[in-house]
Amino acid sequence: MPIDEQVFVAFVLTTLLAMVVPGPDMLFVLGCGIRGGARAGVLATAGVATSEIIHVALAAAGLVALFAAVPAAFTVTRIVGGAYLVFMGIQMIRNRGKGFDESAERAGVSGRRAYSMGLLTNLINPKMVTFTLAFLPQFVDPARGALWVQFAILGAVLVALEFLVDGAVGVTAGRIGGWLRTREKARRRLDATTGGLFIGLGARLALQR
Repeated sequence: MPIDEQVFVAFVLTTLLAMVVPGPDMLFVLGCGIRGGARAGVLATAGVATSEIIHVALAAAGLVALFAAVPAAFTVTRIVGGAYLVFMGIQMIRNRGKGFDESAERAGVSGRRAYSMGLLTNLINPKMVTFTLAFLPQFVDPARGALWVQFAILGAVLVALEFLVDGAVGVTAGRIGGWLRTREKARRRLDATTGGLFIGLGARLALQR
């Protein structure tokens, strides 16, 4: 095996523990699931997972160092992404209680939007970049063969655990949201809460260092 078995077990356990602690990704998936249903929650998770694949590829290629060399460009990207989430949150609050039906496109958080926002939110998250750059290399060993193979294995595990944890959160939130959407007052509170969640996530993303 390209990775030492004990090291591999340590990686799985450490990653799983890190994922079950609520963070921006989990809160985002939760909001999408509640507002758009289980499908939106799963697709939001898929967006987050896609960005993790990109992060792992960058770490394996050593390109993550580029962000450290050009901090201004990274800062602009982060602020733009955060502003978009804030805009989405404001729109949800302004239109709370409207547009609920069986159509995902009318539910406020469509599957396509959930995926793209999940991708963007995680892709420009400085902590995720730092985590990937600092964490993954701790579990690879040049003496055990090609590094890209080891990174590929670790990345696959990372994505699988992402779907396991955040995917479950998204599906559960979707079912709860489905029940809430049948009640008018709850729908308005649902939109206001989810909008506030998105605004908070956007502000945190734009301001964090």
